[in-house]
Amino acid sequence: FKRFSYLNLLALIKNMGKTRIIILTDEQRQVLEKGYQNGNSHAFRKRCHIVLLKSEKRSSEEVSTILKMSEPSVNTWLDRYESEGIMGLFTKKGRGRKPILNVETDETVVRDAIKVERQRLTETQAIIAQKLNKEFSTKTLKLFLKSLSADIIVSENQ
Repeated sequence: FKRFSYLNLLALIKNMGKTRIIILTDEQRQVLEKGYQNGNSHAFRKRCHIVLLKSEKRSSEEVSTILKMSEPSVNTWLDRYESEGIMGLFTKKGRGRKPILNVETDETVVRDAIKVERQRLTETQAIIAQKLNKEFSTKTLKLFLKSLSADIIVSENQ
């Protein structure tokens, strides 16, 4: 009977699992390849690549090494693909930092402040910050005003 160290035993147990294989139809493969080549975001293209590599009977460890990501992440995206299909590979809404200024709730306050202090953005920013009880930079205000002007242009063209 051969003696194993704790690390050798863990390595042995880790390699005992079967490689999870995903079988794709021709149509599924075409959709994933198109997503991998032409997807809008890098994250989506990478997730399509995960599924494609796994369909080639590669281990999760091998895929994680190729794509420079963790093995649990590979398996999480496989689970999402199996449960939701290609739509599961998109990033869901509500991820990321929420905006400081919101068009629905803050637009009227911002417009009123601009009417009062049209020329000096820092003064406008101070008025808005006081009324909304929020802290933000002038850069944030500039970006918000830019998005407001884009919304106005779009609504005029419709």
